[in-house]
Amino acid sequence: MTDALRHWTRPGTLQLQELPPLSLYIHLPWCLKKCPYCDFNSHEWGATAAPGAAMPELDYVAAVVADLESALPLIWGRTVQTVFIGGGTPSLFSPDAIDRLLSDVRSRLRLAPGAEVTLEANPGTFEKDRFRAFREAGVTRLSIGVQSFHDGHLRALGRVHDRAQALAAVAEAAQAFETFNLDIMYALPGQTLAQCEEDIRTALSFAPPHISIYHLTIEPNTVFAKFPPAVPEDDEAYAMLDRITELTADAGLARYEVSAYARAGHRCQHNLNYWQFGDYLGIGAGAHSKLSFAHRVLRQVRAREPRLYMERARAGDAVVQSDEVARRDLPFEYTLNALRLREGFAMREMLERTGLPASAFRAGIDAGVARGWLVEEAGWVRPTERGFDFLSDLQTLFLPD
Repeated sequence: MTDALRHWTRPGTLQLQELPPLSLYIHLPWCLKKCPYCDFNSHEWGATAAPGAAMPELDYVAAVVADLESALPLIWGRTVQTVFIGGGTPSLFSPDAIDRLLSDVRSRLRLAPGAEVTLEANPGTFEKDRFRAFREAGVTRLSIGVQSFHDGHLRALGRVHDRAQALAAVAEAAQAFETFNLDIMYALPGQTLAQCEEDIRTALSFAPPHISIYHLTIEPNTVFAKFPPAVPEDDEAYAMLDRITELTADAGLARYEVSAYARAGHRCQHNLNYWQFGDYLGIGAGAHSKLSFAHRVLRQVRAREPRLYMERARAGDAVVQSDEVARRDLPFEYTLNALRLREGFAMREMLERTGLPASAFRAGIDAGVARGWLVEEAGWVRPTERGFDFLSDLQTLFLPD
């Protein structure tokens, strides 16, 4: 037993009877261009590389695999249910590099039969047959960052693709994958309700099994935070969301999470595991992990800067932060994601995933019910329509005193 494993498996105050499902997240950090609204750990390749230099795909894959090998003792014997390759823009990597990455992962981990393997893709990296090659490499689900089909809005968002590239990429994905996701944003700079509706209707014309639809938010430490664009007023944004909900429902897509709509059998299993307080090992630059043990829950963070990460990963030292989640913080940690789900959560699962007694959640649940934000029945707790509308306020009911 390694010293790290011995440390995290020592006796403690929590009592987890069994460990939750485990997912694997792999971060590929480079983009063609940093979008002005993006606060993810993404790095513009051309801004840091010598002119004409090729992206170090295989060197980075080797570093990620070294990182995985160093982390294996913390997840010995556990089956990985889902894999998600995010970024950055993972589709910048060649299909051969993704094939190598997934082959190396499969040789070191036990993946569940039929495990969902998602790759994020950008229409700006699209070329004919590229998506099919990703599928042949082992990707089972593609998530395409369309954001909008309107050229003016795409320019305002700093995207590297245009409407024509978005249409071509989605058409190719629909042919190559049985399940795929479209990322769409609304409340964009200068966007009208009619333009929002046109975006959604265009997306739905491809009969996507899954759509993720996000309100543009101005995040700290982004270009938009420094130079805020003029965006629709709140009332107009709410009207857009109402129309989005109507159109997706008419198309047979159920809103199962605040920002996620899916046909039956096409919910994102990887994200569901996040929202249900499952475990995930995150490898790659800046990746986060959440891992459970019998008596505690661990969170880790990897080095953010890609070249520093690669150096540290090769040395078996990619982790820059490891913290045990405090017992008092677990009710908020759990409900922060679980209450994003339309169906809410089962009390039994809540207790299993946190190792806490029901009394640790009682005050928050009772307060939510009293405000009309929660319903508790038959062993389940779920947000009401009003609770969905005031989700941030609902979640704060579970913050520690």
